Amino acid sequence: MKHLLIVYHTQTGNTQRMAEAAHAGSQDDEVTGTETRKLMCKDAGPEDLLWSDGLLLGTPENFGYMSGAMKDFLDRTFYPVEGKILSLPYAMFISAGNDGTGALRAIRRIANGYPFKEIQEPIIARGGVTDEHLQQCRDLGTALALGLEMDLF
Repeated sequence: MKHLLIVYHTQTGNTQRMAEAAHAGSQDDEVTGTETRKLMCKDAGPEDLLWSDGLLLGTPENFGYMSGAMKDFLDRTFYPVEGKILSLPYAMFISAGNDGTGALRAIRRIANGYPFKEIQEPIIARGGVTDEHLQQCRDLGTALALGLEMDLF
């Protein structure tokens, strides 16, 4: 059994909708060998990262940066998992009032140190979360879960 971890933060509910769509995708009927945990940043810790075979990170864009809660998650988990994770595949989804590039750049920089391996370009919902963004998140959840099952990453 493979393990997919979805860690996200939300204030307005937009990023939560994206996380729920990704989670639903990971539970698709085609997915039979991947277990998924969906956790708010405040509830996720080093043990969850060590459990996971793949990771989805979801954040709103706050002041042109990732949310403080996402930064806190990354801060709390970095040293406890240092040297214990080898190239964990990950992808991101961002709910952005502006363009999302500041949040994207910051997460990529930190993720490089873990090391996480980005497996897909991020989904960035600029201005508002649409049905198209939610479908992209659902597809992302399915693709990552199936990719883990097939040892593609």
